[in-house]
Amino acid sequence: MALSIQDIAEEIVGREGGYVNDPDDPGGATNHGVTIHTMRRLGLDLTGDGRVDSADVRALDRAGAVEIFLDHYFRRPGIDRLPECLQASVFDMQVNAGAHAVRILQRVLRDMGQAVAVDGVIGQQTVAAARAAEGQAGRRLADIYGIARRNYYFRLADRRPASRKYARTRAGRKGGWIRRAEEFIAPRYHMSPTDFRERTAGWD
Repeated sequence: MALSIQDIAEEIVGREGGYVNDPDDPGGATNHGVTIHTMRRLGLDLTGDGRVDSADVRALDRAGAVEIFLDHYFRRPGIDRLPECLQASVFDMQVNAGAHAVRILQRVLRDMGQAVAVDGVIGQQTVAAARAAEGQAGRRLADIYGIARRNYYFRLADRRPASRKYARTRAGRKGGWIRRAEEFIAPRYHMSPTDFRERTAGWD
């Protein structure tokens, strides 16, 4: 049985974990995956002291985080207008990387021969291109997107050494970013441990 979008939002919150404030994470203070920047943008002064700071991030509960994701990361960006096979992965990536989620999709669509601007916005052009691509590739479109998403994480870690801990564990295994991308693609497209070590060998 396919998961509902509500289920997916609950899974995202569960995956993101509780309050963290990692100095290597440009998102800053984060709780249940919701960053302080998002809370400031939405004006979520949960403590009622007239400002949005880390105390408000700490005060955010799980149910509030789920609703933020559903409203501001799924419905408002228009992810619900995309083919169903893409929605879960693009939604998850939107939470993780904002408009980069849609830009990755738009580059995939262009590579598949669709005429679409790479602007991070889901408009009628992107929706039509995604539906046409689904007609070409079927369910495999989700795999193509997931692989592109994984490659985005690798490139980000290539450029930013401080972010490599999100892509590779201290033991040299796949980190959270890579495991997260691969949750949405078929097992046959998952990287083997050997391929992963070879891809990240230059980080040593």
